[in-house]
Amino acid sequence: MSTCDQIMEELKALGSPSIKKVLINHGALEPFYGVKVEELKNILKRERINYPLALELYDTGVSDAMYLAALMVDDSKMTMSDLQNWVERAHWSLLSESGVPWVAASSNHGWEAAALWIESDSELIASAGWCTFRSIIGVTPDSALNLDYLKSLLNRVATSIHAQPNRVRSCMNGFVISVGTHVLPLATDALETANKIGKVSVYMGKTACKVPDAPTLIEKAISSGTAGKKRKMIKC
Repeated sequence: MSTCDQIMEELKALGSPSIKKVLINHGALEPFYGVKVEELKNILKRERINYPLALELYDTGVSDAMYLAALMVDDSKMTMSDLQNWVERAHWSLLSESGVPWVAASSNHGWEAAALWIESDSELIASAGWCTFRSIIGVTPDSALNLDYLKSLLNRVATSIHAQPNRVRSCMNGFVISVGTHVLPLATDALETANKIGKVSVYMGKTACKVPDAPTLIEKAISSGTAGKKRKMIKC
């Protein structure tokens, strides 16, 4: 097993200027090296799941190492304190909208964390909360979900999305899409919400990325009969 310092040296050597440029355009903040995700997964394959090492890597504050930590950590061992530390240190959207939500949703505290984080005044923490809900509902059977609470969140999105910070708008829109495509009993409610909110404006940085059109995606899922289909896994 490698040490944290050894992996950090490896990540530094694997850094790519071209990948770094792409990530900067997507909002990445220093410090980071620009390591390809496939290289991170190669390290994960070698090191395997390792909770203590993942905590060390995340605490370096280097984005590449933090993302690797999210892939490497034993989610079941994450405490609420661990999750809070991680979400507070997630300094850009790759971490706050992917890494941290994936881990939180797979932990024993996902719902609790998501409900807490969406109340935050911090744009990144609130975004993490909405994305944690997205991850949870994407893999959890409908029978195990609190449908009344999710419906209340749809109503909240309908009345407040356009007044939210940039990244929160994006994540709320994604939440509506996830409910509409993964939670069959609420697919129609999600479509109504999507139609109410209309076009969602989000600044995507220096990229060609576009905001997913919620009504179109949900209508497609309903008409094709795939609404309610769950994902096989959260992390990717």
